[in-house]
Amino acid sequence: MKSVTVIGMGPMGQAMAGAYLDKGYEVTVWNRTPARADELVVRGAARAGSVEAALTASDLVVLSLIDHDAVDAVLAQAPETALAGRVFVNLTSDTPDRMRATAAWLAERGAVQLAGGVQVPPPGIGTPEAMTYYSGPEEVIESRRADLEVLTGVHYLGADQGLAPLYYQIGIDMFWTALAGYLHGQAVAEANGISADEFLPHAVRTLDLRYFLEFYAPRITAGHHEGDVDRISMGVASVEHVVRTAEAAGVDGSLPAAVLELFRRGVAAGHGQRSLTSLVEVLKA
Repeated sequence: MKSVTVIGMGPMGQAMAGAYLDKGYEVTVWNRTPARADELVVRGAARAGSVEAALTASDLVVLSLIDHDAVDAVLAQAPETALAGRVFVNLTSDTPDRMRATAAWLAERGAVQLAGGVQVPPPGIGTPEAMTYYSGPEEVIESRRADLEVLTGVHYLGADQGLAPLYYQIGIDMFWTALAGYLHGQAVAEANGISADEFLPHAVRTLDLRYFLEFYAPRITAGHHEGDVDRISMGVASVEHVVRTAEAAGVDGSLPAAVLELFRRGVAAGHGQRSLTSLVEVLKA
C-alpha cells in the first residue's frame, strides 16, 4: 500500500490528507494541536505522537503549514536521521528565498524538497481542474507524479526551487488586489441600496479581465507603452471620480485613493501621456 505523511492540519492539510485516504493511501498525520486530526483518524488516518514518528512513517512527506518559520520549528523537533532519504512536498506559502533556503537545509540532511504553490482553495483539492505549481528536481517530480496528482494537476516550472512560490505569490498578489477591489465596489453598491446578489452579474463581467490581459501582455513584453489606446492622465481623472463617489456614499476611499496615488506617481514620472502599462516601470523603480 502506498503511504504518505501530511504535516499541518489546517483546512488545506485536512483536505490533502482526506484526498490520500480516498485514494487508498496509508496516511499518517501530525499537527501541533492533535485534535484537528480527529475526523481524519476516524476515517483511518494514523495520528503520529511526534514529528519524528510522523516523518519515519513514510518516505513522502507533505508540508502544509502557515509559513517557513513554522516549517523550521516543526522539522527541528526531529533528529536529522528522520529527514534523510525523504521527499518533502513543501506546499507551505512563503517567499521564493525562504523556499530555496529550506530546500538547501533539507538537502544538507539528505532529503529532497519539491516546492509547490497550490492554486485552489481546500475544496478544490482532488478535483480535475485543480492545479499546483511545482519546482525542484524534475526527475523527482516525475517519479512522484502519481502521488502529486492525487491532490491536483502538476504544473512544472523548472529546477529552481524559488519558481513555484514566485508564481504563486504573483498570483496571490493579483487575487487579493482584485478581490479587495470587488469588496470595495460592493461596499459602495450597498451604501447605495444595491445588494451583492443584484450586482453580481455586473461584478462578474467587470472582473473578467481576459481581453485586457491578452491585449496588454505583448505590449508590456515589447516595452510598448505609448498612449495610443489609453493614458495615465485619463486614469487619474477616472479614479478621482471613483474616490469622490465612494466618499459621497460614506465609504472609506483609501483603497481607490491608493490606486490614484500610484497613477499620480506615474504622471509625476513623466508618463502622463503614456499607457497605463508604463506603471510597470514606475512600480519597479
